[in-house]
Amino acid sequence: MKTLLKDYFHLDSRFSPEELAIRDSVREFVASELLPIIGDCFDKGLFPQNLVKPAAQLGVLGAQLSGYGCAGVSQTAYGLIMRELERGDSGFRSFASVQGALCMFPIHTFGTEECKQKYLPAMAAGEMIGCFGLTEPDFGSNPAGLRTRARKQGDNFILNGSKMWITNGGISHLAIVWAKNDDDKVIGLIVDRDTKGFQVRNIEKKFSLRASVTSELIFEDCVVPAKQQLQVLGMKGPLSCLNQARFGIAWGVLGAAEACLAEALDYSQTRIQFDKPIGQFQLVQAKLVKMFNEITKAHLLAAEITRLKDEGRLEPQHISMAKMNNVAMALECARLGRDILGANGVTYEYACGRHMANLESVNTYEGTEDIHRLILGEWLTGLPAFR
Repeated sequence: MKTLLKDYFHLDSRFSPEELAIRDSVREFVASELLPIIGDCFDKGLFPQNLVKPAAQLGVLGAQLSGYGCAGVSQTAYGLIMRELERGDSGFRSFASVQGALCMFPIHTFGTEECKQKYLPAMAAGEMIGCFGLTEPDFGSNPAGLRTRARKQGDNFILNGSKMWITNGGISHLAIVWAKNDDDKVIGLIVDRDTKGFQVRNIEKKFSLRASVTSELIFEDCVVPAKQQLQVLGMKGPLSCLNQARFGIAWGVLGAAEACLAEALDYSQTRIQFDKPIGQFQLVQAKLVKMFNEITKAHLLAAEITRLKDEGRLEPQHISMAKMNNVAMALECARLGRDILGANGVTYEYACGRHMANLESVNTYEGTEDIHRLILGEWLTGLPAFR
């Protein structure tokens, strides 16, 4: 673990002893278990699946949910968990985020009691892994245009269609699948991986999120019991899940940005050029201060949306601003850190290049930067620019 940054605005004083203890336990897990192997995993394109159950034992899967084996931590603690996981790697944070925010959350919020009992305890324990099927090959930023259909037939739905760019797909035991029913309304179904007609194809040859499993889901006359339907109708269902995930992302990317700054700062103090550390040059200091300044502001934004969430006043546009701002900030920090490291920054010995590649994906998924700008633009002007 590189040098940890100073708590410039004393944010730690806002956290409870329990929240700090949770943060520290996850930080230690990342330092001792994830960081020693993640560079090799990224190089080989392998997800560190052996760390799923140890992470689950820390309570990080569905941590923000209560009951059914979930930790029930505060929203701040959940944000800190995401930050520490992404300090290690965006791919591992993505795994935990999809598991908790996109899969466990809709079961916890919209599932029947039977479904909650069936899935949530096993998912919290890391014994079952979920994936979230919303994005399709032709519909990413416009999820309402999805073509996957769920036709009612007696006590079942007959599911046909495909989903693309699905995190955890290849290692999943179940999928939360969003499809249109006979009335052309969006519904959610919990589809077990061993259901006949459910196929998964992993997407290979990625330069980003290489230590994460990304897949295509294919459904061909897949028979799903109607009792597996989530009790929500329309885009409210998937969008509420995405807002949970975006909240975690706004916190998570702070960890990636901090890791890049800490690495660049250490490097600048030991790398000698022209007979002195490069950190003594004005241009390098300007880059380090730029990173530090933007990370500090992004932390304050994450803390503020958490306060609003705790008060029940958090709106989708608040989350859009935090996701848009914080991911763009983290990506810029990764690029600046890589620049300070020079040629060393493109090797797996250092983390900046890996974070930079990963954050290109994080900037795209869960709503691109442009889409979030349009959400905020509509809020400002009252004029939708999507159509």
